[in-house]
Amino acid sequence: MKLPKEIKNIIDKLNQAGFEAYIVGGCVRDFLLGREPKDWDICTNSLPEQIQQVFPNNIYENKFGTVGIKTGSKDERLKIVEVTTYRVDEKYSDKRHPDAVRFTTSLEEDLARRDFTINAIALRPGSKETQEIINPFNGQEDLKNGLIRAVGNPAERFDEDALRMMRAIRFTVELSSAKQVPFTIEGKTKEAIRKKAESIKAISKERIRDELIKIIMSDLASDGILLLQELNLLPYIIPELTQGINIAQNRHHIYSIFEHNVYSLKFAAQKEYNLVVRLAALLHDIGKTQAKAGEGITATFYNHDYIGAKIATRILDRLHLPRQTVDAVANLINNHMFVYDVGAVTEAGIRRLLKRVGPENMQDLINLRVADRLGSGVPKAQPYRLRHFQYMVAKVQHDAISVKQLKINGTDIMEILGIAPGPKIGAILDVLLAEAIEEPAKNTRQQLAERAQALANFDLTELRRLAKERIAEKKEEEDDIIKKQYYVK
Repeated sequence: MKLPKEIKNIIDKLNQAGFEAYIVGGCVRDFLLGREPKDWDICTNSLPEQIQQVFPNNIYENKFGTVGIKTGSKDERLKIVEVTTYRVDEKYSDKRHPDAVRFTTSLEEDLARRDFTINAIALRPGSKETQEIINPFNGQEDLKNGLIRAVGNPAERFDEDALRMMRAIRFTVELSSAKQVPFTIEGKTKEAIRKKAESIKAISKERIRDELIKIIMSDLASDGILLLQELNLLPYIIPELTQGINIAQNRHHIYSIFEHNVYSLKFAAQKEYNLVVRLAALLHDIGKTQAKAGEGITATFYNHDYIGAKIATRILDRLHLPRQTVDAVANLINNHMFVYDVGAVTEAGIRRLLKRVGPENMQDLINLRVADRLGSGVPKAQPYRLRHFQYMVAKVQHDAISVKQLKINGTDIMEILGIAPGPKIGAILDVLLAEAIEEPAKNTRQQLAERAQALANFDLTELRRLAKERIAEKKEEEDDIIKKQYYVK
């Protein structure tokens, strides 16, 4: 790979000023793997004030010896490049940042404070003959052999920053995805994670969330979740997920609830679905542990979709995911048991589903259903049924599923009925929409106006009951189909 000119320029200028300078850490690891680095870091024996003299256009607002060099690059990753003085870290009281740092002239001392050997490699770029790699902890060999190994004493590294335990798992799945040699965690490092797992509680939910999302968005997302469980971290991150371990399902599944959720994520990742679908796949049946009734092949899980949406919301809120993401995941989970049998699905049923889910979320819902079925262990992707369902969705996509799509509005109703603004207008519109969803042909101005005149004789309570009953009755019919199909009562 070719070094970006911005990085080469910084290193050259530091060298010309009489200082050492190396690219270091994750960018070296990625560089050696032939991957495009996500960011670039440079370390040097020059002090922060000396770095600032060489690069007057800089940012220096920390106590860790890191100066941000403004390069003027159009590439977001290279607009500001961090250059850090070789340093030794003191005690980590907050399990994240060192209490103090001590600058050193030794590159090896600087590399010794890093998390894993594959990130403790420094490289001074040049030609094949002049390029220099500093590799005091055999990180280059571990990179070739696919080993995630802590630098020095693993327990000490995790005491410094407990999030490194999750990072070990994240590197395992991310790098395995990028390299033919699968990565594994070295034995002593793995054992230290098991023993230190509880210390992850000291880490902020935001940092845990960010690592978890990186694991879930990797190609081997399910392997990452299984590693979190194997190394005792999952009970401190998503304890609700572990409650499904060894809890059997029914004849539609050969896997436990936990295994099914994980395998659904596996197929969601294989199909490169987005974050919302992957989170929904991992959590879609999390409500089954509470909803389960009975044992064996006839066990039932009535309302597990509704319960699961509530649990998933609590989990994702706790991890401080954005409100939009939380709501989108809960929406998919709450509706993932939709009917799509060719003989049972109706146009009206699809219109009701579109109203509940939102047309913009329908493909995500279908993708979740595919991952769900493939992750059951008795997969029935049933492409024909899904294609037929998608055809039906396309067929009704222009029908009214919201009050705004009716051929009549509140102002019209006030004029027709000669009444003042008030809640009764909205209640009449709700009834008209419920009827138009069932029979789209009724969505004409004339028919809606005539029906509004008839509804004017109802009081507000009766109108609200009528709108609710129209929707509730049809939803109950759809639920009956699901119950027969999936052994729910």
